[in-house]
Amino acid sequence: MPNQISAIIVDDEQSARNVLSNLLKRFCSDIEVVATCKNVIDAVETINVLKPDVVFLDIEMPEYAGYELVNFFDELNFDIIFVTAYDQYALKAFELSAVDYLLKPIDPERLIQAVEKLRNRAELKKSHQNYLALKENLESKKNGKLVLRQNSGQIVLDIEDIIAVEAQEAYSCIHAKSGNYLMSKNLKHYETLLSDRTEFFRSHKSWLINLACVRNFSKSNLEIFLQNNIIAKLSKYKKSEFSELIGG
Repeated sequence: MPNQISAIIVDDEQSARNVLSNLLKRFCSDIEVVATCKNVIDAVETINVLKPDVVFLDIEMPEYAGYELVNFFDELNFDIIFVTAYDQYALKAFELSAVDYLLKPIDPERLIQAVEKLRNRAELKKSHQNYLALKENLESKKNGKLVLRQNSGQIVLDIEDIIAVEAQEAYSCIHAKSGNYLMSKNLKHYETLLSDRTEFFRSHKSWLINLACVRNFSKSNLEIFLQNNIIAKLSKYKKSEFSELIGG
């Protein structure tokens, strides 16, 4: 990646475009703002002409929301950092989709961090599927997609297909209907990500389970039998709560 990173800022408010442009000039000197746009249609035309490395994209704009930009491209040859005034609940969609975002008003330290991630990324261009997952998560009534980043690429899971998440020291194994995925995040990370999904239950210090995937459980052995022949542990301190949840 060249030292200079070309960028386009897309926001319907002139003042917001000016603020971000000035912050980048002051704190991220290797970001060159080559254009600013006031809506998605202008942005599409400008991106096709200038081919920037990254687009700083406001979410809430008239006519087309920022995330709808992905609908205008068959392939994304640029990265996106979203800029949003969304509340904490809606921000979960960005985290589940593994998409970078800045919260308005923009904190310079957070901007520096986002740009640093951009510099350090082995491959600047993100996969189209991250943004499609974000679009679906934002448009649906509840977040339904989880993007898993792995060295070999990325996997998009339907959250309802996750059977359980098992702690394995500093790692987590996501047991899904499609297979098992070892991730370099701890169990608490996934418990937080899935906290707005009531079907997930922390049954044990090492297990987060999908209650919809429970087949049976043993009160005496403190074991929960799940789909795909997965056996999760049940803490004695969680036995009463678990029994109440599944009506057992």
